[in-house]
Amino acid sequence: MLIQQRPSFLEKENQQYAGTGGVSENNAQARFVPAFKDSHTGQVEISRYRDGRPAPFHLIDGLPDEWITNRDLAGEVVEIKATVISGFVRLGRFFTRQEASEFVARIAS
Repeated sequence: MLIQQRPSFLEKENQQYAGTGGVSENNAQARFVPAFKDSHTGQVEISRYRDGRPAPFHLIDGLPDEWITNRDLAGEVVEIKATVISGFVRLGRFFTRQEASEFVARIAS
């Protein structure tokens, strides 16, 4: 099974989508909520803090245990399954970062 180190992956995604609707700060007004999806199972989870509260940005600490493949000695998540992707949920539908970016661009024009 492939494993992705997500913290650096999320940073790269944030840089890639900076200034677009593919990041939380630019799409919250359109009712997008940061989320993750396991592309293998189709399961979608809202981004959460470790204590279960919804997070306003992408955090891996609140992901389901079965998605986590490695933690450091302090218990922090350092790796998750490679099939997990970040995106957003809007009105019950999952959007990839690219789809969210395109949606926000359409409603802005």
